[in-house]
Amino acid sequence: MTQILLIDDDPTTRLVLKRALAKQGYEVTVASNGEEGLEQAQQLRPGLIVCDWMMPVMDGLEVCRRVKANPELSTTFFILLTAKGAIEDRVVGLDTGADEFLAKPIDINELQARVRAGFRIHQLSRDLQRQKQMLETELNDAAAYVRSLLPPPTDRAPVKIDTRYVPTQHLGGDCYDFEWLDPNHLAFYLIDVSGHGVGSALLSISVLNILRSRSLPNTDFYEPSQVLSALNQAFQRSEDNELYDDKYFTIWYGVYHPPSGKLVYASAGHPPAILLSQGANGQLQPQLLKTPSIPIGLFPEAEYASASTQVVSPSQLYLFSDGVYEIQQQDGTVWGLESLTHLLSEYGFDLPSPLTHLLNRIRTLSSKEILDDDLSIVQLSFI
Repeated sequence: MTQILLIDDDPTTRLVLKRALAKQGYEVTVASNGEEGLEQAQQLRPGLIVCDWMMPVMDGLEVCRRVKANPELSTTFFILLTAKGAIEDRVVGLDTGADEFLAKPIDINELQARVRAGFRIHQLSRDLQRQKQMLETELNDAAAYVRSLLPPPTDRAPVKIDTRYVPTQHLGGDCYDFEWLDPNHLAFYLIDVSGHGVGSALLSISVLNILRSRSLPNTDFYEPSQVLSALNQAFQRSEDNELYDDKYFTIWYGVYHPPSGKLVYASAGHPPAILLSQGANGQLQPQLLKTPSIPIGLFPEAEYASASTQVVSPSQLYLFSDGVYEIQQQDGTVWGLESLTHLLSEYGFDLPSPLTHLLNRIRTLSSKEILDDDLSIVQLSFI
């Protein structure tokens, strides 16, 4: 785009500058004041604006401020004409968004050179913006693919399952799954990969695919500790693997046997699952399910152990990533696991869609519009 918008209240200046720029092959549109110039800018979307600083109705600084605040004009190169020579004035202009200054009286050769440079920068800005938009589109497509891999909620008896997934960026490192190993054994797990972005998402997908296909060698998928040990061998960090070299992940893996009510589980550096059951006094008793361990991929010699508990009906089990409770509140404090456990206990068994209430509470508590960490949670209701 070689269109220039020239804004100046002096008709002689407008005429001289328009002729000089038109001789260079540019398409030049003129405006006699800031308000008119702003209207022209919004209509024409020029690649470059040459604007006088001191004008009636609306001065050049205000025009510049409004142009740069408009997303459709943000890459427009803005040259401010001024008789002001003080450094302080130039600082004000730069802070407002001006890209270049031209001192009065104007040297035509200098004007033409600065315009040529301005168009080069404008084109680079447009190319960068276009590449950014393409990248965002590709990331959105990739994020949609990741979401498509996650299982939808299910009402299949004897376990009702609800889920939520909120990545902090387009792509996150959280994923989860649940599947029946056979008609009497339900496996379920949640994975949290370190970091965010493409590398974390690809690693989480790789782990998800291996678990779904049960392709870990010599592994009993009914035995959580064996699953974690096999994952630790399969996903050791290595300099030979540049994509995963700095990545590791935590996981909570459980297998539930409905006929007996037995739940066998193991965790690798992951937050404990919260099991809510009714005690003898009728009150909900939270139980934190966790085994001592370190994340997957840090040390090949790491060992993992299984534990078990009895699940009575009705009960609820919550699996989640640490992003669910490591919420920085508006007063600067962190919400924490204890607060999450207490809140879920308050929700009890009768509240419809507790995960929706939980997400609303987290957004209310957070001091930031975008969460610092990915957020995933799986709720299993044993009925």
